[in-house]
Amino acid sequence: MLEGMSARVYAGVAGEERQTARRARLVEAGLELLGADGDPRLTVRGVCAEAGLVPRYFYESFADRDALAVAVFDRVVSEIADAALTAVETADHPPDKVRAGLNAIVRSISEDPRRGRLLFSPALNSTVLAGRRVDSTRMFVRLLRAQVRAVFGAEEGADLTADFLVGGLAQTLSSWLGGTLDVSEEEIVDKCTGLFIAVAKAVTE
Repeated sequence: MLEGMSARVYAGVAGEERQTARRARLVEAGLELLGADGDPRLTVRGVCAEAGLVPRYFYESFADRDALAVAVFDRVVSEIADAALTAVETADHPPDKVRAGLNAIVRSISEDPRRGRLLFSPALNSTVLAGRRVDSTRMFVRLLRAQVRAVFGAEEGADLTADFLVGGLAQTLSSWLGGTLDVSEEEIVDKCTGLFIAVAKAVTE
């Protein structure tokens, strides 16, 4: 019994927990490489070196580098969406909800620009992440559409409004990260909050 246990537990940490920890290190290393400022390159050897792990540990969690890239992307999108939804839910009034959600999104990207480059960098357009970007955009549209309906009571025009606002915000953040839009984080939140509220009111009135 003790011998069997020793095969599964090392230094007081079970094998499944160690594998989970190694996977998390690989995902973080993948974000470091994919979110690099410049030419993002993701290879099995490179990500293992970044994570400080040997290749066999890579393949216990991922079939190939594309699978890792998808896992990295999904984690980032999930973190941003969760932050935005939590911020919206903790605010009381419609304008405050809009500002809180936008602030959470912009702050998530400004605090870790790797996230923004992963979401918007043209260098990743020809990778497996191109399809993932489309899927995540549709997810954010669905989330915003639900908020437009719940917060502003808008049913008619909610679909068009959500598409318009998500697309505009994505382009704004892409330009900001790319350095072609010279504004502060606070200005983006302020201006976009005003635009979001104006569009929502135009739909509901």
